[in-house]
Amino acid sequence: MKQDRYYIERVLKGDVNAYSYLIDKHQGMVYTISLRMLKNREDAEELAQDTFVKAYSSLGNFKFESKFSTWLYRITYNGAISKLRKSQMEVSNFDEVSLKDSEVVSTSNAINDLTAQDQKKYIKLAINNLKEDDSIILIMYYLNENSIEEMSEIMELTISNVKVKLHRARKRFYDELKIILKEEVKSIL
Repeated sequence: MKQDRYYIERVLKGDVNAYSYLIDKHQGMVYTISLRMLKNREDAEELAQDTFVKAYSSLGNFKFESKFSTWLYRITYNGAISKLRKSQMEVSNFDEVSLKDSEVVSTSNAINDLTAQDQKKYIKLAINNLKEDDSIILIMYYLNENSIEEMSEIMELTISNVKVKLHRARKRFYDELKIILKEEVKSIL
């Protein structure tokens, strides 16, 4: 499989059709980031399209200093933030959340006892219940496997700020998962 650079260079040389490879490769994550942040399918689809149009028109400015996906996800992230601000939705503040290590371990053990299908169900439920910032940072790190450095670049935050936000998002995720699992156990009993 050829690298993104090959297709970018083809597009820059006038082969417009080469851009479709980049769209096909990255559209899933662009849409996922959009949907997680905007929580609305129509807005997410619109943002995904806008992201690819903006990336295409700015492709000449891409300097290969980072991965193309990092650059593209930053365009997506910034577009979502702008859309949220325009619709005057409040971007959540990060409050301190305390969670004991023993609670994290017991929640992890409860997850491990579930079937793979149930695990996916509860993890998805927990992520959907989180605020946009928390869910997006977890998705970028765990599902998209972006490094802390890439996330720092995408979100235009310092590396230490990304680490703090990721740590807090994990805690909130475990809290949410713990609540969901307790409710599930109560409904079974």
